[in-house]
Amino acid sequence: MKIHSQLLALLCVSGASAFRVLKSRRVGTTMGASSSYLGGLRASASGGDTAYPSGTTAPPPMDMAPPGPRRTGLSRPPPPELPSEIQGESLKTWSFPSQITERVRVSMSTEGRPLNAEIDLWQGPDNEPQKLRVYVEDGKSREFSCVVETPRAPNTVCVRNTAHMEFPLLASVEPLGPSFQPDFADGVARTVQGGALRTYAFEPDVVSVQVLLQTDGRPLNSRIELLQGPNNIKQVMEVYTEDGLERPFFTLIDTPGAGNVVRVVNTATMEFPLTAMVEPFEIDPDQM
Repeated sequence: MKIHSQLLALLCVSGASAFRVLKSRRVGTTMGASSSYLGGLRASASGGDTAYPSGTTAPPPMDMAPPGPRRTGLSRPPPPELPSEIQGESLKTWSFPSQITERVRVSMSTEGRPLNAEIDLWQGPDNEPQKLRVYVEDGKSREFSCVVETPRAPNTVCVRNTAHMEFPLLASVEPLGPSFQPDFADGVARTVQGGALRTYAFEPDVVSVQVLLQTDGRPLNSRIELLQGPNNIKQVMEVYTEDGLERPFFTLIDTPGAGNVVRVVNTATMEFPLTAMVEPFEIDPDQM
């Protein structure tokens, strides 16, 4: 009987050990991989990545799209358009409501007839910070081109044909990128006092000339003339800018033929000097 009791106690002890919970081993299952992936994201956010080796980055989650270009809320400038025909005694406007357009290029030409036009920059009601009057004897051989600065939006460029109905013109206004900067080889700006003038003579191989006028922040009033021969005016531009530092005036003047002279006249008083840079833009040795 005693032996039977000992055997029964021994069987109870062995049965209890069968129900003991064993320590589980960590197996690299799918759930274990996802846990280390989340841990890698947290480590990356804190400055280090322990789930991935050095030099590699964790892939983005499936429900998150890769980051795209950051938008600033500014629209891209419109593409260049074809020249528009403006009949005599009529006008056309181009609006630029976006701040990304910092300057525009205005081009005008004719079919060989004279060109008479006015270019106004409108910025808000009754505010014209820049005005320009243009005369060209032949709008086909000497096409007009200038740059109008348009800081701060909205801006509207108005081109008005002041000639008679028999003299239409072609005009286009195209936005320029912020990287546009006039390139002058000499880079020397010469001062023109109020009421004074300065002349620049060019050789026959010079096809076109670039002109840049600016001030130290004061208003700019000037007249640019292209002469070919004694008192033979081929092109005239009368320029007004309320701030010659923020809105300098840049233009390209075609100079076909020989004996071309560019004359810059400061039409303001002595208290308003300006600086002028006039250099050849295109040179063709075959024109000699």
